[in-house]
Amino acid sequence: MTISTPTLVALSATHHTAGLDDRASFSLTPEKVNEFYQLIREQGLKEAVLLTTCNRLEVYAVGDEAVALHARTALLKASGIEAEKLDLHLRPIPGLRAVEHLFDVVAGLDSQMVGEAEIAGQVKEAYADALARGMTSAVLNRIFQRAFQAAAWARTHTGISQGQVSLGNVTVDLVQRVFGSLKETRVLVLGTGEVGRQVVQALVSRGVAQVAVASRTFEKARQLAEEFAGASLSLVDALHQAHNHDVIIGCATVERALLAPEEIKTMLEQREGRPILLVDLGVPRNFARENREVEGTYLCDLDDLAAVANANLNARLAEVQRAREALAEKAARAWGAANQLYQPESL
Repeated sequence: MTISTPTLVALSATHHTAGLDDRASFSLTPEKVNEFYQLIREQGLKEAVLLTTCNRLEVYAVGDEAVALHARTALLKASGIEAEKLDLHLRPIPGLRAVEHLFDVVAGLDSQMVGEAEIAGQVKEAYADALARGMTSAVLNRIFQRAFQAAAWARTHTGISQGQVSLGNVTVDLVQRVFGSLKETRVLVLGTGEVGRQVVQALVSRGVAQVAVASRTFEKARQLAEEFAGASLSLVDALHQAHNHDVIIGCATVERALLAPEEIKTMLEQREGRPILLVDLGVPRNFARENREVEGTYLCDLDDLAAVANANLNARLAEVQRAREALAEKAARAWGAANQLYQPESL
């Protein structure tokens, strides 16, 4: 039996290549994800994993020498993004470099907030989804499983995640920089997904005076609020009562901004000139960018939070480099093992 070398490629569009608003157009609904996998099959590819988060859109695919073209075609058709726009940000990463890239991604080394741990869970979910669809086999199974093991090793044996780098913790760090103690700070969190949960948990653990949680589905807001002894509101009521809070944190899934400049100006009048901090964790944005121009309003988005998170990165650079070198060695071994296992007729 002839065993040949697989053609592996990663197509990657991330915060490295695209700004926040461009990244918003890369988010894919579950329906679009289904369409992508259907198109991948029609293209003749039998191994592919699609990873879509607020900061990255990536495809890892195995096939013949045209695998990158096939994956790009499926991505374009499923996403509906114009080819010129996607190609501006999408970069192909071949072979061993793709494996090294995946290892860095899972370990949080390629994240906007270097060392954050959430990405590992997101990659695991993407891989599990592809596995359940029958879209992984010898190559991707070996590579992804080794990536998860290597990332766990890096977090245990290096200091890449010192300081508990997470979106929730960094958000609260930012709020504390503005207000100092949280004991007199009133916070409204819009959104009850995983990010919203992290933020609420971090706020409560740091002793915030009052936290209210809002969602389009009131029951979700009630459940999260009760878990952390907070108040719950519907999204509509929350926006009407937003002026009662010093900080508004947006992490809801939206099609358009929840708060525009005119609404913010009205809130400031109700607050009698007291300033307000908006923290936008959404992609797409929860709050209009133009709010930065409103006097008395401070708006921070994911790019700003990354700067806060990486402010002490210099102290961890040696650990990051040590982790990169170790992960590169592990990636090379995983790639070699995948090559040995690869049997085209079995895929």
